[in-house]
Amino acid sequence: MVRFLTPMIRGLVPPTALDRLWRRVMKLLAGLVLYGVSDSLLVLAHLGIDPWDVFQQGIALHTGVPIGTWAILVGIAVLFLWIPLRQRPGLGTLLNVLVVGGVMDLVLANVTPPTALPVRITVLLLGVGLNGVATGWYIGAGLGPGPRDGLMVGLAARGLSIRLVRTSIEVTVLIVGWMLGGNVGWGTLLYALSIGPLAQIFIPLFTMHPLKGADSPIPAPPPSGQSE
Repeated sequence: MVRFLTPMIRGLVPPTALDRLWRRVMKLLAGLVLYGVSDSLLVLAHLGIDPWDVFQQGIALHTGVPIGTWAILVGIAVLFLWIPLRQRPGLGTLLNVLVVGGVMDLVLANVTPPTALPVRITVLLLGVGLNGVATGWYIGAGLGPGPRDGLMVGLAARGLSIRLVRTSIEVTVLIVGWMLGGNVGWGTLLYALSIGPLAQIFIPLFTMHPLKGADSPIPAPPPSGQSE
């Protein structure tokens, strides 16, 4: 299985990230699963969620389709916006679309939201903190940005300020989501103020820097089929 998948995965991976490929993939998947869990904790706390989830939750409230499924559908829609920007999705981009929303649906369907305020506050703080760690893991794997981050980068590459682009996008989805009934609260403000500093800490901490000669072909997996 590893021998069959490796050539397919290599086609979605930047040359500088071919070293320790399967270790990067495992790190990416762990980060995305943790990201989905942390997003779920924010929803369960019901004290305010991040702007994109406000938007996706607002749509979910009007359609009956779970918020995680909408995270997948919105991610796919955002990928179509990459086309005129000539952005190329990587393995991390495609898995981001599928894994985060799927994990959210799984967690939210099986975990009862807390009712006591101290517990909700604890769940919120845990969700924000784990979101920062998850961001460091999945971005640190070096296998491609998420669809929303890629949109931001693509627009900024056209000469726009990255701060202006990110702020404009997130304020827009936040307002639309709030108008649709998404949960905006002080947790939303906490997330907005915290995620940048957390990402600044955890992305450098967990980044896998290319090894010398990383653009050379990776070795074939061992005969046993075990990956590193």
